[in-house]
Amino acid sequence: MRLTGRRLDVAVGLVGAAIAVATSVIAGAGPLQSLVAGFVGGALGLARARPTTAWIVAAGAFTALDAMGGNVLVSDMVAVTAFAAGRWAERTSAIVGLVVLTSLSLICAVTTSSSAVPYFLVPLLTWLVGRALYERERVARRLSERARELEEEQDAYAELSVNYERARIATELHDIVAHAITVMVVQASAGQRLAATNPELTAEAFGAIAGAAHQAEDDMSRLVTLLADDQATAHAPDLELIKELVARASGTGLGVNLSLEGDREGLPSEVTQAATRVVQEGLTNALRYASGTRVRVLVRGDHDALIVEVANEPAPTSAVLACHGTGNGLRGLHERVSTCGGQLEAGPTTDGGWRIRARIPRHVTATAT
Repeated sequence: MRLTGRRLDVAVGLVGAAIAVATSVIAGAGPLQSLVAGFVGGALGLARARPTTAWIVAAGAFTALDAMGGNVLVSDMVAVTAFAAGRWAERTSAIVGLVVLTSLSLICAVTTSSSAVPYFLVPLLTWLVGRALYERERVARRLSERARELEEEQDAYAELSVNYERARIATELHDIVAHAITVMVVQASAGQRLAATNPELTAEAFGAIAGAAHQAEDDMSRLVTLLADDQATAHAPDLELIKELVARASGTGLGVNLSLEGDREGLPSEVTQAATRVVQEGLTNALRYASGTRVRVLVRGDHDALIVEVANEPAPTSAVLACHGTGNGLRGLHERVSTCGGQLEAGPTTDGGWRIRARIPRHVTATAT
């Protein structure tokens, strides 16, 4: 059976005491000297759990043996005790133990008229070996703790990445679905009212529903492709899609006025995609909360930024979808614009309408956090 923990310490102490006593008996020491020598060897049993106590007990017993003239009998045990002090004691205790044990070993050399060199070097060398093992274990322990911390940080980062991806996918789904569903609901409501009186306009309404559903289907297919294939690349919408969004919104009864101004060439895909989403969110909000009103859409390319603004007049009546908003659209839009280094403003106008305005730098240099 393998000895571990306290059983191992007891075994080491018993073996050390037995060796010290046997050495003393063989050398012809008396019973008292042999008993005290046993304390020098038995102290090794405390070396792992209580290293300071171990070398103090050994030093005291060795001093008693010196007084009785029998210290040379267990001088090797002093070297072993020095190793234990270096191996398990803390820094200050280990150094004091080395000084005390080396001093007692030198005293032994003086009292026996022996060369002081081995009595000095042996405890020092054994202590250094023990200390090297102590430092190696401490470094290994620190590396293990650091590895555990890195693993925990990696897990936390992975969880954060998953949450970020979920939020990003939710934003994409909102951008794709919210506008299309809003168009379909508005057109369906209009179609119901016109079904009995104007079949031609009813057909147009349902045609708009079909177009919105088809566009949402295409967008969803692209999103699913991106999620399923890491190597797939997204097709970023260009500013021409804004004209399609405006045309589709005009078909729902909104009076949309689109103004395209300034230099809009050479824009990065991130900028054009963010601009498209700003217009899409602004038109969706207008359909929900101010259906039938006039909406002004401005896209202006300045020297260092693209300005996108969507403003609608006050709603004449209570909107059909006024209670169906979740607020996720504006939050996701704010994050998207911020990622490009831009600023987004959204709020009521002085006349009671609503305005969304984004300023997006022409050159995206860093991702905002």
